[in-house]
Amino acid sequence: MKERYLNRIELLQGTLDLLILQSLLWGPRHGYGLSQSIRMNSGEILKVDTGSLYPALHRLEKQKLIAAEWKVSENNQRTRVYQLTGKGKKQLASERSRWSQLSGAIAGVLNRARSGGDA
Repeated sequence: MKERYLNRIELLQGTLDLLILQSLLWGPRHGYGLSQSIRMNSGEILKVDTGSLYPALHRLEKQKLIAAEWKVSENNQRTRVYQLTGKGKKQLASERSRWSQLSGAIAGVLNRARSGGDA
């Protein structure tokens, strides 16, 4: 059981929000579909459990970045489907820009370290 958590990647709240918003840009999804989309599009590396996903969905809905409605699924079960709002699209663009800056800055430090830069 302990080994199961050794390779687990804990997502920071803002990063999870970014991943949810990006996944919803591709179309409306229910919670399980979002979790699967993130897992599959990350090459099976990022796994979002329900204990992290649903609080994030509720927070994003409260901020009006996503909207949710109850629908009946193909197997005749009620499911809550989430979709990106206009405000959510703007937030996603802003978050993607910040993420690009952050990842570029980290890459700069790592590349300098790899090339034997000053200590």
